[in-house]
Amino acid sequence: MSKTPHQNSFSFRFVLEKDKLNGSNFLDWYRNLRIVLKQKRKDYVLEKVLPEKLRSNASHAVYDAWNKHYNDVVDVRCLMLATMNSELHKQYENVASPIKMIASLKAMF
Repeated sequence: MSKTPHQNSFSFRFVLEKDKLNGSNFLDWYRNLRIVLKQKRKDYVLEKVLPEKLRSNASHAVYDAWNKHYNDVVDVRCLMLATMNSELHKQYENVASPIKMIASLKAMF
C-alpha cells in the first residue's frame, strides 16, 4: 500500500507520549505538541476556530473543508488528552475545543 505525503512512517508522537503533561512541564509539552501537529499538518486547529454550523446551501468544497477541520479537531483533542497525566485528563476530557484547552492550560501554568 502506498503512503500519502501525510502518512510517513516517521512520527514525533512518541515525544509527547514519553513525557506526559503534568503541569510543571507545560512549556516543553506545548512546544512538542506544536512540533507534532506541524508534522501532521494539523497545527492550524490550535488557532483557527471551527465554525459551529454550516449553511444548508454550503458547497461540497465548503462541506469537505469543514469536515476535514472537524476531524482534525477530534484528532488533536484526543492526542492532547492521551498525552496528559490522569488528573489533567479528567479535568479536560469534556472540553471539545483544543483552542479552549490550550487557553485554560496557559492560564493555569
